[in-house]
Amino acid sequence: MTTTQALPTAWAVLEAALRQRHPVLVGYHAKQRLVCPHALGWKNARPMLLAYQTGGETTKGMLPADPRKRWRCLFVDEIDSVVAADEASAWGTADNYSPSHPFHAIDEVTVAITPGGQSSAA
Repeated sequence: MTTTQALPTAWAVLEAALRQRHPVLVGYHAKQRLVCPHALGWKNARPMLLAYQTGGETTKGMLPADPRKRWRCLFVDEIDSVVAADEASAWGTADNYSPSHPFHAIDEVTVAITPGGQSSAA
């Protein structure tokens, strides 16, 4: 990340949710999605979120039945709203998550969930 580039407002809420493993509701491209943030970083100099979607709307209708296909790459500067989900919302993930290089979605990882349950900062 370049030091002259400001972080989008949603970044702080997403990073806190990631570190606490707490789902959030995000508004993205006119859809409300319930997601679990797994990694934040940069893709082509733009802030990027890798999240696991557990509920809400998708561009294709229903969530895929295969949990390994519920990953979403969202540009943070295109997120319209982000709020903590209610306490009944459970954390979700899939076994194909790799904190070392999340799906090639992020060129430069800033913070990510690690398999042991901690978050790591780059």
